[in-house]
Amino acid sequence: MKEHLSSFDVEKLAKLATEYCLPVRKGKKIGIMGNAVATPLIQQLYKHVLLRGGHPIMEAEVDGLAELLYAHGSEEQITFVSPFDKFFMTEIEGIINVFAETNVKRLSGVPPEKIRKRRASQREIIDLYAKHVKIGGLSIIPYPTEAFAQEAEMSLFEYEDFVAKACFLDKPDPVKEWTNLSKRQEKTVQILNKAENMRFVGEDTDLKLSVKGRTWINCDGHINMPDGEIFTGPIENSASGQIRFTYPGIYAGREIQDITLTFKNGKVVKAKSEKGEELLKQLLKADDGAKKIGEISIGTNVGINRFTKNMLFDEKMGHCMHMALGRSIAMSGGKNQSSIHWDILKDMKKGEIYADKRLIYEKGHFVI
Repeated sequence: MKEHLSSFDVEKLAKLATEYCLPVRKGKKIGIMGNAVATPLIQQLYKHVLLRGGHPIMEAEVDGLAELLYAHGSEEQITFVSPFDKFFMTEIEGIINVFAETNVKRLSGVPPEKIRKRRASQREIIDLYAKHVKIGGLSIIPYPTEAFAQEAEMSLFEYEDFVAKACFLDKPDPVKEWTNLSKRQEKTVQILNKAENMRFVGEDTDLKLSVKGRTWINCDGHINMPDGEIFTGPIENSASGQIRFTYPGIYAGREIQDITLTFKNGKVVKAKSEKGEELLKQLLKADDGAKKIGEISIGTNVGINRFTKNMLFDEKMGHCMHMALGRSIAMSGGKNQSSIHWDILKDMKKGEIYADKRLIYEKGHFVI
């Protein structure tokens, strides 16, 4: 049997996170968040924050607590806002959020109404977290688990290699690779920053929106790892038309399949799906901002070439675009406020994107 040596290196990823994704300086208070299953990576992050003179502050997630809250908590308990979470989000100066799950379906049996109420009740904490969503304020990094590998229909070894390649950990100098990607994307960003109107055309899709005065962001690994996308926050009342998503929307481990949304004056006025429609409608009821587009994005990472049901990776696929319903990301100039930020993905291999009536993207590739 051939020996398999995974290219996923926790220390290499920890160094990338603390030197490039979220550079740690002396005296900086760095919150490290993550599930205990990612302990090997969390330990390396803790070490490298210390080595760079920072103060690591840990907030660990333990399996089963959310399930117990929904199963046994009263409405008052489910909507309770933790004073510790508020203090943590207020005091830290940067967050390294380790994305790891042991069971992505753990909330599948929870009534959507409970999930909606819980999410809405945490608006204050979400607002505080959102203030860190900026370069130097937040880095979300992955840790490969059996649960993620299973969702992606890979062995754990295969998935570890997939993660390593997506993050350029298989390269001698990952920082150099991300710097080069940043330069390539910046050329497209500069063109789109001059655009006023966008149009997305594809299967059962013709969506128009305004981006006048908004900023397109070059996503090059400083907030998400892996990365590879450009995005902006459209004018909140501008979206009109219809979009059909070719990939399932994933929320709290639950799939909402074959989603079609119709927009008028920036808001969803009609929503349907083949599966999970009740959850879809509950999410749209979360608050007024949940019916609006907070983000529109085009993926550029051609190294991520398959759908894994993990949006940290999937939204970066080089032949796709995605939108987020709900909260805008402030650095883009978006102003929509919501307790949700839900990314939904569409394959654009047969689609077109126009900027001010100019064709800029066709069959999964930029043509500018």
